[in-house]
Amino acid sequence: MISINKHYADLKDSYLFYNIGQKVKAYQEENPDAHLYRMGIGDVSLPLCDAVIEALHGAVEEQAAKESFHGYMPECGAPFLREAIAGYYGERGIVLSLEEVFVSSGASDELGDILDLFDRESTALVIEPAYPAYVDANVMVGRNIIHLASGRENGFLPDPDEGIAADILYICSPNNPTGAVFDRKKLQAWVDYANRKGAVILFDAAYEAFIEDPALPHSIFELEGARTCAIEICSLSKTAGFTGTRLGYTVVPTELERDGMNLHDMWVRNRTTKTNGVSYIIQKGGAAIFTSEGQRQIRENIQVYKNNAKVLMEALDSLGIWYCGGKNAPYIWMKCPGEMTSWEFFDYLLREIQVVGTPGEGFGACGEGYFRLSTFGDPQDTIEAAKRLTALLAGK
Repeated sequence: MISINKHYADLKDSYLFYNIGQKVKAYQEENPDAHLYRMGIGDVSLPLCDAVIEALHGAVEEQAAKESFHGYMPECGAPFLREAIAGYYGERGIVLSLEEVFVSSGASDELGDILDLFDRESTALVIEPAYPAYVDANVMVGRNIIHLASGRENGFLPDPDEGIAADILYICSPNNPTGAVFDRKKLQAWVDYANRKGAVILFDAAYEAFIEDPALPHSIFELEGARTCAIEICSLSKTAGFTGTRLGYTVVPTELERDGMNLHDMWVRNRTTKTNGVSYIIQKGGAAIFTSEGQRQIRENIQVYKNNAKVLMEALDSLGIWYCGGKNAPYIWMKCPGEMTSWEFFDYLLREIQVVGTPGEGFGACGEGYFRLSTFGDPQDTIEAAKRLTALLAGK
């Protein structure tokens, strides 16, 4: 009889966002005329910017002519896009070679695939609350996981624990779900810790474009020593609305070595074995983001989401409810009122004011009692949701 991966039996019964979807579906079936104010799953509501659309159309036209047709693309990414991304980093004083940039089909895919670089016997440290896929991807291969709790007392930004020995360190900044952002001092402590311990940081920078405080680092490679201990994974989903288009990038420095193996070279071998590259059309669209006009246009869209955050933060401020995030991140992490559990609060908002958010418990045990609001929704829906939230919770 065939032997299968029994570690799948160790996963939770269903994925967080599947659970939310089922609850919302049931509510809609019972209330077919209700309008829902969706602030749960972090999907964007604005279309791709004009510069991207123009580039996509141009690439489609190129594919229609024999002399400009492109078939398989380089597995690690087209040189024109890798150069554009390296140039983007260069604007912050980070020097990357073209070969250190790898084009991907998105951060979610890459966060799972990158685990191929590590032995199943290695240990992963996940700072919680955390994006559920960090945990699930490691559970699927039977890897030991250390759950490092964070909380309100440290702003959901814990310091490294010298008593913990882990091989893979997950850091997401700006954080999903809390919206908290590591400052240079705190992030440097993690870089120094990783180098001392011989660990590798998987730095999820999917929301770096939302940072507006110039004192906060956008990339881990702004920190001294990061090139010998970190891999950075980024996405264009929230930066430029590519949630349905799927494009991201990963930076693996050439200096990164462990156990006599070079992780950069290993990743080249992995990509050239397991992928045929991202489509030419999508990469041309992605390259348009890194032009001056593309940057101007995507920042206009990001500002819409930042205005949504301001509306929600003002509502929570008026209610006296504690929260973090919002200013430098597209998520707001709020304390549930009245000692409600996070799923109780989810049901309460859905039932009473038709607002859909994300229960904190779904991001780990220390997320219980908290709730995530996404700022990616329609602006008018966000304004109405804030009014409903204020009216519902006033005096509660």
